[in-house]
Amino acid sequence: LSAPGGVSLVVPQPNINATVAQNILLSVEYSCRGIATIEWKHVSSWGTTKIVEWRSGNYINISTVYKDRVTTFENGSIQLLNVGMRDAGYYFITVTEEYGTNTYGTIIVNVYEVIYEDLHFVAVLFAFLAAVSAILICFMWLCNKSLHLFQKKTTHKLTASTTEEIELETIEC
Repeated sequence: LSAPGGVSLVVPQPNINATVAQNILLSVEYSCRGIATIEWKHVSSWGTTKIVEWRSGNYINISTVYKDRVTTFENGSIQLLNVGMRDAGYYFITVTEEYGTNTYGTIIVNVYEVIYEDLHFVAVLFAFLAAVSAILICFMWLCNKSLHLFQKKTTHKLTASTTEEIELETIEC
């Protein structure tokens, strides 16, 4: 985009998809004849926040909310460290030339949560439940075997004592 006063701004990537805790580069390239002031704002459902403002070659004024998370570059770009869900939204850049001419740019940032952590939890839970069920199956098998052995011994004793009774009865006759 080029304004009549000679300020131009190029936004090579107007849409950025990021995941939580990722670092993102909001890349722009501006040019103008004089000294420019660059200002970045973030607009989302939580409101509008001024991120940073600086004059080429001079001061940099970073918002306290972004103090440890923003790096500025001379071409007008900024890097946002450790993005979260609240960082999703519209990022507006305004480049103002010292003579009052300005131009605007917009970058849309979508931030997604990492689903792999949830899948990891489900996999670990599934493995734990599978191990517990395997242990219970083995325990039930052992109980079943013990029960069969106990029943065999009891049946064998009963058979022996019945045979003796039958023999005793025949002798008495």
